[in-house]
Amino acid sequence: MPPIIGQYVPGNSIIHRLDPRSKLIAVFIFIIVIFLANSFISYAVVTLFVAGAVLLSRVPILFVLRGMKWIFILVMITFLLHLFLTKEGEVIYQIGTWKIYSEGLILGSFISLRLLYLVIFTSLLTLTTTPIEITDGLESLLNPLKRLRVPVHEFALMMSIALRFIPTLLEEAEKIMKAQSARGADFTGGPLKERLKAIVPLLIPLFVSSFKRAEDLALAMEARGYRGGEGRTKLRILTWGWKENVLMLLLVALTLALVWLRWF
Repeated sequence: MPPIIGQYVPGNSIIHRLDPRSKLIAVFIFIIVIFLANSFISYAVVTLFVAGAVLLSRVPILFVLRGMKWIFILVMITFLLHLFLTKEGEVIYQIGTWKIYSEGLILGSFISLRLLYLVIFTSLLTLTTTPIEITDGLESLLNPLKRLRVPVHEFALMMSIALRFIPTLLEEAEKIMKAQSARGADFTGGPLKERLKAIVPLLIPLFVSSFKRAEDLALAMEARGYRGGEGRTKLRILTWGWKENVLMLLLVALTLALVWLRWF
C-alpha cells in the first residue's frame, strides 16, 4: 500500500466540495496553531477536530491507516527518542541503566501526536482535492504577487505536479526495489555501509525514470499549446460560500481554544 501523501480519493463529501482556497488556508492555519497545544486537554481538542475532519471527508479510515505505515514508524521512533533521551521529571520506570522520566513520556506523546496530526490533516488536502483544484487555489491565493512579477501560475502548477507525482514515484521505487531484490539485492540485511551501497542501483533507474516522465510531460504540455498562465481562462470558477465561512469559524474557534488552554 503506497503512502497517502499526494493521492486523491474521488468523493462527494462536504470536504470534497469545499473551495480549494479554504482548504489551503485551513492547512496553513492548522500547521501554525497545533504548536499551541501543550496539554492533554488541548490535544484532546485537536484530536476531536482532526477526527471530525476525517469523518466528514468520508475517506475510508482503513485506507488512511494502511497508507501511513511509514509515518507510524517515524512517529514511533520520535516517541522512543524523547522517551529515553529526555531526563526531566520523576523516574517512572527503569530498564537496566536506562531510566524513563515522566517528562520524557509526556513530551514524547505530545510531539508524536503533533507529527501524526500534521500528516493526517495535510494529507486530507490531497485526498479530497484534485491537482487541478490545488493549482487553481494556489494561483488565486498568490495572485497579488503577480504585481511583483512573480510567475504565480507556473509556481502553482509546479507545486501541483510535484504533489501528483509523489505517489507515482513511490510506486516506481517499490517496483524497482522488488526487481532488484529478485536479482539478489539486499536492502535490509548486512552493515549500514552495505545497505547504502545497495540503494545506488535503486536510485539510478529511479532518477532516469523521473527525468523520462518529466520529458514526456513537457512534450505533452507543449503539444497541447501550453504557454504559461498569460491569457488562460478557467473551466471551473472558484466560489466561496457558507461552507467555507463555517470552516474559517471553526479554525478561529480552534485557535482561540488552544490559546486559552495554553495561557489562561
